[in-house]
Amino acid sequence: MRIQNDDLLLKNINPEEAMPAAILELEKLAKDKMTPGAFGYVQSGAGGEETLEKNVSAFSKYSIIPRFLNDVSSIDLSVTLFGRRYPTPLFIAPVGMQKIAHEEGDLATARAAAKFGIPFIQSTVSSYSIEEVKEATGDSSKWFQLYWTSQDDEIAYSMVKRAEEAGYEAIVLTVDTVMLGWREEDVRNQYSPLKQGFGKANYDTDPVFLASLPSNNFEDVIQAVSDNVYHPALNWEKVAELKKRTTLPLLLKGILHPEDAKLAIEHGIDGLIVSNHGGRQLDGVIASIDALPGIVESVDGKIPVLFDSGIRRGSDAIKAIALGADAVCIGRPFVYGLAAGGQKGVEHVLGNLCDEIRVSLSLAGAVRLKDVRGLIVKE
Repeated sequence: MRIQNDDLLLKNINPEEAMPAAILELEKLAKDKMTPGAFGYVQSGAGGEETLEKNVSAFSKYSIIPRFLNDVSSIDLSVTLFGRRYPTPLFIAPVGMQKIAHEEGDLATARAAAKFGIPFIQSTVSSYSIEEVKEATGDSSKWFQLYWTSQDDEIAYSMVKRAEEAGYEAIVLTVDTVMLGWREEDVRNQYSPLKQGFGKANYDTDPVFLASLPSNNFEDVIQAVSDNVYHPALNWEKVAELKKRTTLPLLLKGILHPEDAKLAIEHGIDGLIVSNHGGRQLDGVIASIDALPGIVESVDGKIPVLFDSGIRRGSDAIKAIALGADAVCIGRPFVYGLAAGGQKGVEHVLGNLCDEIRVSLSLAGAVRLKDVRGLIVKE
């Protein structure tokens, strides 16, 4: 893609632009739009929020070492995963219950992602069902994130089958939610979007789930969703069985230890997402960016490694790619955009991030994303 001098930063210098470019300013705007409970649910982390803070601050320990006098007038941001080419390295991280930010929730986010060719990873606990998102976005790139169902494995298999039938391109199994993290902000606000029904869309449209209920009233559905969504008994044997049940690539999200990465390869897993759940599960764990190099080394190019937790700007994405990530996922920033302006707000965030990645890549002296590998040092 050839860069024009006025294509990127200058296009944002517009007196009619309603939304800020800076994520922190957008966060403040989202706070004004959302209820205190909803905003606290999205913004906060587990425990004392040590991990939440480290996820962002740890990026400052890594510095890009740019190369100059390379022709960067035509750059390529594309990535290829599982035989599919995507125009940028950005993915929409699975964020559940998006209706707490905006009435159109996942539909608005998925439409915005489709406009940029960015894959939308839909959460199990989304506010709209697999089929509703498919109907709203057609054949755009979509992956499905699965929370294992602790009460009945067949429910998990049913949801995966529905994703396959809807044309989703991969399954992302989250492995770090054996139980809910200790989230004091939600206790303070006495707020649970799950109990309010914001995450039940994929459940109350699933025939296997519905057949397991004594009745289909709201209370029974919500109780069953709460009973199913956390999975303390999940293990490698169940992962291996899931792998047999789907023809789609299977990725594990939440891997932080190099030995787990090796076990994933031994069990035939197709890809990994290095993530600590945005600091929302176990507080005090390693920052995702600090865990990334060890996972990349363990995998040794055998399977793709994606990165999640802490991306706030384009230079963060370039740092993660320089450390070996094949693609990066964003979470809170797009939710703030969603709260601030619905689909247009998400498009605002995605457009700015894509532009900043282009600027960062070219200023690093690289033409392709792989060219930044090794152009980084930990200080």
